[in-house]
Formats: sequence, structure tokens, C-alpha cells
Amino acid sequence: MSGVSKPRRDRGRRRTARGAAYDLLHAVHVDDAYANLALPEILDRAGLSTRDAALTTELAYGTLRWQGLYDAVLGTCVDRPLSELDGRLLDVLRLGCHQVLAMRIPAHAAVSETVALARDVVGEGPARLANAVLRKVVDGGDRDAWIERVAPGDGAVALATATSHPAWIVHAFHQALMAHRGSSDPQELRALLDADNEPARPVLVARDITGAELCALPGVEPGRWSPRAGVLVEGRPDDLYQVRNGAVGVQDEGSQLVALALAAAPVEGRDEVWADLAAGPGGKAALLARIVAERGGHLVAVEMHPHRADLVRRSLPDGPHEVLVGDGRTVLEPSSADRVLVDAPCTGLGALRRRPEARWRRSSADLATLGPLQRELLDAALDVVRPGGVVMYATCSPHVAETDLVVQDVLKRRSDVVQEDVRPLLPGLSDLGPGPSARLWPHVHGTDGMYLALLRRV
Repeated sequence: MSGVSKPRRDRGRRRTARGAAYDLLHAVHVDDAYANLALPEILDRAGLSTRDAALTTELAYGTLRWQGLYDAVLGTCVDRPLSELDGRLLDVLRLGCHQVLAMRIPAHAAVSETVALARDVVGEGPARLANAVLRKVVDGGDRDAWIERVAPGDGAVALATATSHPAWIVHAFHQALMAHRGSSDPQELRALLDADNEPARPVLVARDITGAELCALPGVEPGRWSPRAGVLVEGRPDDLYQVRNGAVGVQDEGSQLVALALAAAPVEGRDEVWADLAAGPGGKAALLARIVAERGGHLVAVEMHPHRADLVRRSLPDGPHEVLVGDGRTVLEPSSADRVLVDAPCTGLGALRRRPEARWRRSSADLATLGPLQRELLDAALDVVRPGGVVMYATCSPHVAETDLVVQDVLKRRSDVVQEDVRPLLPGLSDLGPGPSARLWPHVHGTDGMYLALLRRV
């Protein structure tokens, strides 16, 4: 969003799929909302049918994914810098671009509906501008034709525009593929970038029912890797009673595998106290709590922010589990846990297909802030775990600065820790890298891009 004016708040909105999609863009760009959290409330408020709710999701998420390309297209069709446009109009134009270039909507319908939305949102004058601009977009051909025009060549900048990613993320993905897959193949890099732009179906996790019972629910198919996973191929998660009552959660298979791998690691001696040092919003903590309870132990979940701690509490089952509001670097006693998870705060570059706005919200400057925190959390976890216990360090980012370099730096400072091969704890999966850490890839495994490293205190 750098250089682009933010939308101003407006009054009223037609309760249509396009109006609801605009509301989501408005929430993301003005209120700094997370699309996946804001969308359910917007859909409920609009009172849309199941079909129109699906259209809203495709309109909004698709527009957020392809925002970089659409801005490049619009930049050639508008006679002023995009930063000078009313931000509300810019979001409407982006929605129009997505309908024209990426959806099976007749061009005349896409233009007329978008112009009507512009009239409702910003008024008659901007609506006339929207009509003129979108007719230029239609006249310029399909998306491939526009990509040839605004992203010629095969360099990194062209690839970034063609796949609608910031250039720094393209560079980071290239480095990560080189580090863990030894791949400098531009086709694999393109496959990874393209995977970010493919809509991901909701993945469910069995918490208080079995995986088989989950997959027997209507519209649910088995996941590829996790025995607790089911893929929702019809409807919305909240349509299922088991989701509404907490017996089933929404959680990507990659995140499930992090929790399952930690639970499968062998430990010496007692195995009663597990800790999650950065637990919010609670997905991994909910799964860990159920597994440790089956073994007669309990989970201590730590979350710094009170509102996120409340989300963790709501996700945990009844039992002796604790949720502590505090800093995971300081709140627990040394050598007090048998297993510790550090799902470290990160740029989230591995989850761009589910969080399309994150690619425009993050920047390479975030690494300077996140890096010290990631190292301090991992160091604290290694103090919290007892000798013989294990720590799982995980991120939903493949960036080498948030993954291997963090683990290497911490290991250099400690003589009481060894890194073990985590790959045997992920049965059935291949292409995890050379070890001892592992990476899951959207274009290879169909999961979010996760990094896992297993450390044992000795």
C-alpha cells in the first residue's frame, strides 16, 4: 500500500456480493483488518446467500492477491498517479479489474456493476471515471495480454509484477528454495509464486472427534498428510455444528503437522508439562492440549496480548490447562516443561494464499524487528525445557532470516542444546529438504509454507 492513499469511511452500502467485497477491502486498507477475520462478520451483516457469499470471497480475496498487477494495469489507464485517486475509488477499480481479467463475468456486466458500485460508494463523477478506466482495461485484452504489456521480460521485477508479489518476497523465496531444495530453477520459483495465487480450501482439524468422524461430515474430504485433517469442499466452516461447538477447528495441515511432530518427538523421563510460548490465536495450542491431556498431562499456553489470550482460552478443552498473559521470554520457570513449542511471530510469507493482504502489509524492514524477538523466544524456550526435553521452533515463513539463521545463531551461543532431524516425525512426507530442519511448501505439499526445527536440551 506504499504510496497509495487510504480509503475514507463512507455511509451505507448495497447488500450485494460486490458491496460486501468492497467492505472487506475497506476494512483491510482503512482499519488494518485481517481479511480472514473480517470476512465472516461482513458476510453475516450482508445476509447473502451461500452462492453470493462465495462470490464475495472470490472477489475480495482475488483482488487482494492480484493487487500489485492490477495497480500496474490501472497505472497505464489513469492519467494521474494512483496515489492521487480517492482510495475508495481505487479499491472499486481494483475490484473491476479482477472481474474483467480473472473471472468468468462478461465484460459489459463487470463494467456496469463496478460503475454502479462506484456511484454508490463515491458518487457520480468518480463513477464516470471508473467507466472510462475499465473500458480501457477491457480494450487491453485478457490478463496474459496485460502481463506482457506491464511486465515484459523475465527479470525479477517482471516476475514480481506478473505474479503480483513484492520484489523482496520474490528474492526471499528464491533464497529459501536455494537453501532447502538446492533449486535455482526459475520454473520452481514461478510454481511457488503461482501457488500463492491459488485459492486454498478451508482445512479442518479434528479436536474432540476422530479424524474418521470429521471426514464423514457432509462436504468434508480427508487431508493429504495429517490424520486429523479434513478439507471442506462445500460450504463454510461455520455451517458445521461441530465447528460451532469447538469439536472441530479450522487449521491448515502444515500447522497441524507442527503440533503432531512435537507430540511425536521422543523425550527422556517424565512427559507431563507442555508449553506454548506464543500461543495466540490458539490453533496449535488447542491441538497440543488435547494430545497431552490424553497422556495425563497439561498445557501451559503463554500469550502476551490479552485479546489473543482470550482466543486461546476459548480454543482449549476443559482440564488443567493454563493460559498465562505475559511475555513468553520471561513468564515461565527454567526447566519447568517437558516439551515446548515456539511458533514464532514472523512475516507470514508461507501463508500468503490464505492471507492475501499480508504480501502488501509486510516489508523487508520487518525482519529487523522480528529477528531479535525470534532468537529471544527460542533461547527462552531452551531455558524453559528441562534437560532431556525438546523444543520445536516453527514459523509460517520460509525466509532464511527467520528460520535457519535464527536456529544457527542460538545454537552457536549454547553448549547444552543439540539439533535433531525433524523429518522422521513427519511420516509420509517427502521433499522436506536436506535436514535436520524441514520445510513444507505450498507448491509441493499443498500446505502453508512451514519451517520446523527440533532442538533437544542435553
